[in-house]
Amino acid sequence: MSQQVRGVVAPGKNEAVRVETIVIPDPGAGEAVVKIQACGVCHTDLHYKQGGISDDYPFLLGHEASGVVESVGAGVTDVAPGDFVILNWRAVCGSCRACLRGRPWYCFNTHNATQKMTLTDGTELSPALGIGAFAEKTLVAAGQCTKVDPSVAPAVAGLLGCGVMAGIGAAINTGNVGRGDTVAVIGCGGVGDAAIVGSRLAGAAKIIAVDIDDRKLTTAKTMGATHTVNSRTTDVIEAVRELTGGFGADVVIEAVGRPETYNQAFYARDLAGTVVLVGVPTPEMKIELPLLDVFGRGGSLKSSWYGDCLPSRDFPMLIDLHQQGRIDLAAFVTETVGLGDVEQAFARMHEGDVLRSVVML
Repeated sequence: MSQQVRGVVAPGKNEAVRVETIVIPDPGAGEAVVKIQACGVCHTDLHYKQGGISDDYPFLLGHEASGVVESVGAGVTDVAPGDFVILNWRAVCGSCRACLRGRPWYCFNTHNATQKMTLTDGTELSPALGIGAFAEKTLVAAGQCTKVDPSVAPAVAGLLGCGVMAGIGAAINTGNVGRGDTVAVIGCGGVGDAAIVGSRLAGAAKIIAVDIDDRKLTTAKTMGATHTVNSRTTDVIEAVRELTGGFGADVVIEAVGRPETYNQAFYARDLAGTVVLVGVPTPEMKIELPLLDVFGRGGSLKSSWYGDCLPSRDFPMLIDLHQQGRIDLAAFVTETVGLGDVEQAFARMHEGDVLRSVVML
């Protein structure tokens, strides 16, 4: 039988979110119902609320989550009721051209639950990134559930579902940061700080944190940045070059998603260096670069999809590193809040006071 739970819904563009009663159907073939324990408040959820991703309202927000599998549908073998899981929004298909070439992190046919969650009047909800985890329970494709060590704190585990994985993966998987490399990270929110953590983990010799907020730069130092640049008062390109012997960084990770910061990243890299775009732009944004500079500087211009991660490989590995004390995922959790506090958490996100607010259920 279907069941009714509370969830956070964005009813329309830029309207305040509200807690509604939502209807969760029993899982069908290949699906799972997960009892949510924690869900981070990610900037992507704010994009959904503001209409920056689509206009398929109403949205059931929340996607950066962990919880316990409650029930599964026919044909599900990888997870079972009682499993502690992190939810991922790229459930690989195993059969598309990327998967068949051994590159499942690029899967071109990722999938979500087939059935729809609804409001009590039957209105279908669009779950954020196919998850919708600002809710007591949610329905997902079973492939979106990744089992990890159940002894880890749910608030910590859930962060790998999006922002922290995106940042660490942008450095390690997409940027291929290696031992002795110089790295600049533009934008030191949760994703940018995770990129700093990933760069340190990969053995970068110099990690330059760039932001307009001195508070965020101070936090970035605690995450592993060796140098900081306040871009409100300092020319980013000149500062990065000065800190890298006049050459520019080997890898520049753009964690803002704006044309002006992408331009800074492009010119702050060394010749044959790499730019990684992990910040999420909005549809109207455009960049303009001299084609001769694109050619003449060489190197790579990459975008990072979910940190180019493979959840079944990367989530357990990063949880193990956290449990061993080699990375501190708990440092990303600034505060814990309730379902009714999501609107206020969005406001604090804008004010720069938090790395992550985490909804606990």
